[in-house]
Amino acid sequence: MKKFARFVFFACAVLALSSTAAAQEKQYVVIDQDAAGPGGTDMLSILILLQSPKVEPLGITVVTGDAWRDEEVAHALRLLELIGRADIPVVPGAAFPLVRTEQWTQLWQQMYGKIVYLGAWNQRPNRHGPYEVPTLREGNPSTRPLNEDAAHFLVRMVRKYPHQVTIYEGGPMTNLALALTLDPEFAELSKGLVFMGASLNPQTDNPEFANNPRHEFNLWFDPEASHIVLRAHWPSIVATTVDVSVKTRLTDEMVAEIAKTQSPVAQYVARYSRPGRSYLWDELAAAAWLEPALITGEKQVYMDVNLDHGAGYGDTLTWSERVKPALDVQLVRAQMDVNMPKFADMLIHLITAPTPNARNPLMLKEPAATRPEQSLKSKN
Repeated sequence: MKKFARFVFFACAVLALSSTAAAQEKQYVVIDQDAAGPGGTDMLSILILLQSPKVEPLGITVVTGDAWRDEEVAHALRLLELIGRADIPVVPGAAFPLVRTEQWTQLWQQMYGKIVYLGAWNQRPNRHGPYEVPTLREGNPSTRPLNEDAAHFLVRMVRKYPHQVTIYEGGPMTNLALALTLDPEFAELSKGLVFMGASLNPQTDNPEFANNPRHEFNLWFDPEASHIVLRAHWPSIVATTVDVSVKTRLTDEMVAEIAKTQSPVAQYVARYSRPGRSYLWDELAAAAWLEPALITGEKQVYMDVNLDHGAGYGDTLTWSERVKPALDVQLVRAQMDVNMPKFADMLIHLITAPTPNARNPLMLKEPAATRPEQSLKSKN
């Protein structure tokens, strides 16, 4: 009997240690995103992170970029309701860039040429003001955002879990720059920065990059914020560049495979995704953070953003070790190539898997919606 009791005690101890180890293996992340929706690169990247059993999402902080902040907040809240993760806080951040304005940018274009993609400033048929939230195609949320601003939330999380929180950045860097202004140690207290952004020399005939290969929307939209963030002392910085993003695509075949699964996340993607429309910008940044082996080529470069208000304002600046300026520029691992079949398999696997910690998902209770017309456009 004593031997059996000792065995039971030993087994319980092993299980407890295993559970503790599994919990410790989870990676904390704050998702900073310009959460346009429904579907599209912003929502799918959020889903990739939420679907991974390796990740403990602390919150979604929202910044104006692909769309206006308040509408993006509504899309993020509604996504979490639909998939049963309304427990994750959504935190409103910056509504405007630090310096750049829409009006000044219009004057800039008269002097230096048209910018193909302007995000929230695009002249869409359904265009609205920065504080208006239209009726969402996926339904408006009943939950509310956290009563805190993104910058304070970001600082609070890295102070609560020092050196354990990865900052995932899928949009302009305004919220991160404001967090650094509040707390100069914000970057150093994190585990590192992973962002979709920067452009070196993408091989594409896409008009957004063919004429200006150093232009990339996320860094360009708020250059001053990008400069502040890229100069900060992060433990590591990883960039999913335009160069690698243009080698990806969400195909009809991938969506058809996802649609076979009758789960809230899979059906959300099947209903609202836009196969063939654009590249897997933010999705790759999220997936490659989870599985670095997806990336088959990268460059280590020192990176900054052009703050000269002339023709190159907002463009990506990079240097090698030999030619970098005598300034406090930071080393960035710039992703340049990807194993697309492996990435596609991983995306499908995650999207069709059960959602960790889901409670009362609403997606399968919602009426079907008509899929939007498919066309090739930048970002969303």
